[in-house]
Amino acid sequence: MMENSIKATSGAAGIFSKIRAAIINGEYTFNERLPSERDLAEQYGVARGTVRAALDQLERAHMVRKKFGSGTFVCYDTRFEHEDIAEETSPLELIETRLAIEPHIIRLVVSNANNREIRKLEEALENVLHARQDPNSFSSADEAFHLTLANCSQNPLLIWMYQRINDIRSHTQWSHRKNNILTRDKIDYYNDQHTELVRAIIRRDMDSAVGRMTEHLRQAKKDLLGQIPL
Repeated sequence: MMENSIKATSGAAGIFSKIRAAIINGEYTFNERLPSERDLAEQYGVARGTVRAALDQLERAHMVRKKFGSGTFVCYDTRFEHEDIAEETSPLELIETRLAIEPHIIRLVVSNANNREIRKLEEALENVLHARQDPNSFSSADEAFHLTLANCSQNPLLIWMYQRINDIRSHTQWSHRKNNILTRDKIDYYNDQHTELVRAIIRRDMDSAVGRMTEHLRQAKKDLLGQIPL
């Protein structure tokens, strides 16, 4: 039993919990670079592979982001942990904000995304294409897809802003309308738009990619307005 306990605290899950706690407690601050994998491995007395796996988990939890050739940086800001702007933001205001931000994110993606980031975007597209069976599965995959786009922009502030947008997208105001909007046909239509967007990004076709994103969000706004009583 004791051996299992030691493994639980020294394995990747245990290192993930320790670094996550350090970030939440403010030992590592927003946009600060974490120590190297080697230094973290020495600090926690584990192999570098264990640290690498823990950092991968932290990245999936949107606590850190990896910049190729530069290191791993904190992208979680404790100052906003308890603020709930979602309570004051309507679904329509959320779509309008996305229309203001996401087309420019696409411009940066086309300009900045490297091959590794494009592969991650293709993986996120595959996930959203396979999540057509119900609104909840699609909505989660869609949030991850659009956050991956933000990550590919290589702009830390935009990435942070999009994480806040996803927090609001998960709020009950959107969830209340989700089942009515996200029919199987509508999910397939949105996924066609996602696919065309990624193809335009891979071609580095700026105008087409920005146009696809703008069209996608305008359609989402139109669908949302159809669910708001006049």
